Amino acid sequence: MTTRRDDGSAGDADYGRMAPPYARFRRPDPRIARQILDALGEARTVLNVGAGAGSYEPTDRDVTAVEPSATMRAQRPPHLSPAIDACAEALPFPDAAFDASLTTFSIHQWRDLGAGLAEMRRVTRGPVVILTCDPDAMASFWLPHYCPEVTAVEASRFPPITDVVRRLGDVAEIRPVPVPLDCVDGFNEAYYGRPEGLLDPEARLSCSSWSFLAPDVVDRFAATLSRDLADGSWDRRFGHYRTLPQLDGPLRLIVSRPPSQG
Repeated sequence: MTTRRDDGSAGDADYGRMAPPYARFRRPDPRIARQILDALGEARTVLNVGAGAGSYEPTDRDVTAVEPSATMRAQRPPHLSPAIDACAEALPFPDAAFDASLTTFSIHQWRDLGAGLAEMRRVTRGPVVILTCDPDAMASFWLPHYCPEVTAVEASRFPPITDVVRRLGDVAEIRPVPVPLDCVDGFNEAYYGRPEGLLDPEARLSCSSWSFLAPDVVDRFAATLSRDLADGSWDRRFGHYRTLPQLDGPLRLIVSRPPSQG
């Protein structure tokens, strides 16, 4: 049985506490969305697991969304269907019920990765599409210089890509997902060329990794980055990120198909 928090959150982060600004900062970036749509192929029925507020949920398909957090379900916009209250480890659907299944920035939250992936494969006839991060590529920009703790937290939470593929037991393709300079989805890497954005406490609150840090660590980060931006030392050392068109960071798209479709 998966342990759930007061609002139903079933992972390691408490979305009942984090969620108020989440939908405002975590908007789907259209360039990342295109890669997800391409991975889904011609699937007409799609299951979205850990759907949250609906980021990256296709609007041109028949989508069934699953989200355990009541707070996150309440943030889904009116044009999306209501999400079902359920967890990845116990999906309430029959075998092979969907053409494809999708999960974005979710698998690192699950209590039992193997069970969740097995459930996604069980209910899916075609591709299982997973947007996640490679923990070995977390230190891809300036953030570890200012807050190594948040990078360490992120790396410890995301499962190795090879482990995800092994547990799925399918034929898998791993696609890098570049982060554009003007990315509108506010995960940490989205601010690689706009460091001022991470000085906003609500922006940080929309990235679950910050919720695991002690307040004094976060305060130190904000004070040090503010100082270096004010005196120009950040730009002298890291200013090239401001014009870098895209960051080849840790984002990965895993597209996993049954062997018969590989």
